[in-house]
Amino acid sequence: MVTPFKADGSVDYAEAVRLANHLADNGTDTVLLSGTTGESPTLTHEEEMILFREVKQGLGGKAKVMAGTGSNSTRTAVAMTKKAGELGLDGALLVVPYYNKPSQEGLYQHFKAVNDAADLPLVIYNIPGRTSRNMECETTLRLAELSNYVAVKEASGDLEQMKKIVAAAPRDFVLYSGDDNLTLDVLRLGGVGVVSVAAQLVGPQMKKMLDAYFAGDLETAEAMDKDLQDIFQVIFITTNPAPVKAALNMRGFHCGIPRLPLVDLTEDEREQVRQALIKHGLL
Repeated sequence: MVTPFKADGSVDYAEAVRLANHLADNGTDTVLLSGTTGESPTLTHEEEMILFREVKQGLGGKAKVMAGTGSNSTRTAVAMTKKAGELGLDGALLVVPYYNKPSQEGLYQHFKAVNDAADLPLVIYNIPGRTSRNMECETTLRLAELSNYVAVKEASGDLEQMKKIVAAAPRDFVLYSGDDNLTLDVLRLGGVGVVSVAAQLVGPQMKKMLDAYFAGDLETAEAMDKDLQDIFQVIFITTNPAPVKAALNMRGFHCGIPRLPLVDLTEDEREQVRQALIKHGLL
């Protein structure tokens, strides 16, 4: 989920609750706060804690709430994950440490430290395009044996790597697509769902596509996937979350613009987003 900002750049917690309820009412099972799309790099820890608390209370159990608590500092990741557990959240998403470029053993020890301190379900987030480090299949499988890791969000784009993880992981450890446009491909490999950006715009359609796939209606799932590809593409015409924030603003939400160093869309980019929304009857 995006983090809505007011005109002065402060977090709009009331609008965050409104958007979270909209998502819960339109096919989302779990709302992820302070992930990449939520602009975690530019939120303060205090803002994150307020956001977690307000959305958890504001949803009233309509959907689960997951907190992005990852960091390139192991101590920070441990502390934030423990706080998320104390707030009663349903899970935490831990991104591969960025910038430091740790070895695979360093990655394992980082995630193990969080596991040993945590008291809630944990999801690994592998996104080498953002972190400059890929968590290799063998490292993911080592972590899958630990007590609190229940899933991996794979945004590596490496379908072969995902296939290996699914084939060798314990039965209670699952894989989610981290890319909307690869969702159906990941399901075919044995994935169980998607941590979606596009669902903020086409939640019912995404839910219908997944339901059709798991019901064995591959024709419907494939047709819907094909139909949604232009939405998947347009929300990444520039750095996420600028396009999806602009789209949500067009649809009547008040999400503001990204915090620097990210910037708002150009007029040309805005028009591309607008036309995609019009095509899908969203404006």
